[in-house]
Amino acid sequence: MGTERKFQDTSLSLKELESKEYVFGLEDKQTELKNSKNTDKLGHRERLRSRVLSKGASSLADYEILEMLLFAANPRGDTKPLAKSLIREFGELALVLKADPVSLRKIDKVGDAVIATLKIAELLGEKLLRSELKDKNLLGSSQALEDYCVGTMGDKDIEHFRVLFLNTKNRLIADEVQQTGTVNHTAVYTREVVKRALELGSTALILVHNHPSGEVEPSMADIEMTREIIMAAASLKIKVHDHLIVGGNRCKSMKERGLI
Repeated sequence: MGTERKFQDTSLSLKELESKEYVFGLEDKQTELKNSKNTDKLGHRERLRSRVLSKGASSLADYEILEMLLFAANPRGDTKPLAKSLIREFGELALVLKADPVSLRKIDKVGDAVIATLKIAELLGEKLLRSELKDKNLLGSSQALEDYCVGTMGDKDIEHFRVLFLNTKNRLIADEVQQTGTVNHTAVYTREVVKRALELGSTALILVHNHPSGEVEPSMADIEMTREIIMAAASLKIKVHDHLIVGGNRCKSMKERGLI
């Protein structure tokens, strides 16, 4: 009787086992799939690097350049979707790099690491352009000067007032943004401009400001402000060589227009 009961219990246990479905090795397959995806991502990155080394960086599309740049912000993840999203939102690579942090944060998956990476890239571009001005007489390097001003200020969405401080050989001592303002106005303080020139030992200045609208014609306020700075600087034997107005990819000289 005891033996029969034991046999029945065992039969029930076997039936319960038969009713359940067991899949052996599922965790291993999921791990393999995950590793495969990571390998694909790393393989894609390696292919991009190889193309740069064999064909040059110019062989990459803008989104691919941005994708590689974002490797620094996301060492192992797939950066292509975010790169394409940023290009789609801002229109082109240059505008992505120049976008302000507030605008960038509105994009899904953009955090501190991405913003820091983009701002460093923007700064590197500015430094590269500025290197073209190093140890040059800026009065004889008008094209390099215009390229620099357009590259650093052309796509700004608010007005920036910048001063290039020069020495007696008209070489660059310092390049500083003195003021930022709104989309159509920047408050400029003549006293601060002249004071900073004296602090740096600068004997000449080139003034630069941008018009976010893209218009490069000076306003009456621009002309009056320029003349005020010229008069204040002249009293201290500091020469104002020019005032450049930047709009988009254009740059106009007030001196060439006979306004200085």
